Amino acid sequence: MPSWLKTAQSKTFADTTQADVSDRVRSIIGDIRHEGEPAVRRYAQTFDRWDPESFRLSAAEIAEIMAGLPQQVIDDIVFVQAQVRRFAQAQRDSMTDIEIETLPGVKLGHRHIPVQAAGSYIPGGRYPLTASAHMTIVTAKVAGVPRVVACTPPINGEIPAATVAAMSLAGADEIYILGGVQAVASMALGTEFMDKVDLIAGPGNAYVAEAKRQLYGEVGIDLFAGPTEILVIADDAANPFVVAVDLLSQAEHGPESPAVLVTTSEVLARQVMEHIERILPDMSTRDCAEPAWRNFGQVIVVDDLDEAFRVADGFASEHVEVLTRDPRAALEKMHDFGALFLGENTCVSYGDKVIGTNHVLPTLGASRYTGGLWVGKYLKTVTYQEITDDASSAELGRVCGRAARVELFEGHARSGDVRVWRHLGEPYAWIDTALGADLESAGRTP
Repeated sequence: MPSWLKTAQSKTFADTTQADVSDRVRSIIGDIRHEGEPAVRRYAQTFDRWDPESFRLSAAEIAEIMAGLPQQVIDDIVFVQAQVRRFAQAQRDSMTDIEIETLPGVKLGHRHIPVQAAGSYIPGGRYPLTASAHMTIVTAKVAGVPRVVACTPPINGEIPAATVAAMSLAGADEIYILGGVQAVASMALGTEFMDKVDLIAGPGNAYVAEAKRQLYGEVGIDLFAGPTEILVIADDAANPFVVAVDLLSQAEHGPESPAVLVTTSEVLARQVMEHIERILPDMSTRDCAEPAWRNFGQVIVVDDLDEAFRVADGFASEHVEVLTRDPRAALEKMHDFGALFLGENTCVSYGDKVIGTNHVLPTLGASRYTGGLWVGKYLKTVTYQEITDDASSAELGRVCGRAARVELFEGHARSGDVRVWRHLGEPYAWIDTALGADLESAGRTP
């Protein structure tokens, strides 16, 4: 049976519904819907003290911004985007169009068609998540999206140069310095300065997340994201200092970010807790990491790894590190997680920043029913049907007529009847009544 050395509250999807946030977001969206650009400008001034002549950066402005960055920054962005692009391309290559013949002349198929316009939101604020540009824009472009709009807010009234470079190098077609609800609403609804998109992806604060939720349906979204989460599964072979560092690496995202340890070793569990207490005081992000650990950190000791995997699946966490002697066992044992990080040589921070898998992942238990952002999210899998054999069409028509009438769909049944009548000449009273003496004008084959 699991035992808790440290307990904490658990967040659920219901906790994300905050009346004040919801009402404020609804009001902002309503204003932008009815006023357009004037409302966008008003809110950009209010929230970001930002009122440029144009929210969209020109090619010359982008070039100038990038020229002011150290070459090492550019080189690192190029390196990381190459990793993301390579993995996204492998995912795209795995998705093939198909066509099969189920009966003579009956062809069924599907095609993967990219959405025609995607919006990428890259957060700013305290943490300008440059890596989110890689995850959302590169992936969309690999999927074949012809138009990618990218938005990021100014930071303290300044353009975030590294983020702009990442957007440009990733392949964004339009780059806007615009943040918050006003950016999401502009992408979803369209304004005088921006045509609307079909799908919006990317993380953000509670207001951005709520805007995506309220606009879903008018526009597609990647997923609804809550505070980032980490869960570490460890046995007695794990390094307790490494475990402690990795737990805090995600706790620094925000004061509500859960950090959970599930381990088979009580000795290791207590060592991890001691290390955390020693590490926290000197962390520059202590103001986020400490309340996250105090209020949402948990330490659970279990009898064996099978129980550890079951407990971890119960959390359905966004990120799961497996620091055990045989980390790959989790691939067979676990089923509810956003992403697995196997073995001490990898970590969630690699996934967030450099390794190439996508860091836009499900939180708040959503990994029970969905994975994270990937190239397939930007693709619509659509089907088509074709029948070139008259006899097969007539046979399906017979079955369609019978099946539809069981469900009392007479119109559906008649679509089947008319093909039986045309190809085989079988009589139907309703057709005789409808056509009268004009039977041949309906193009019957016999």
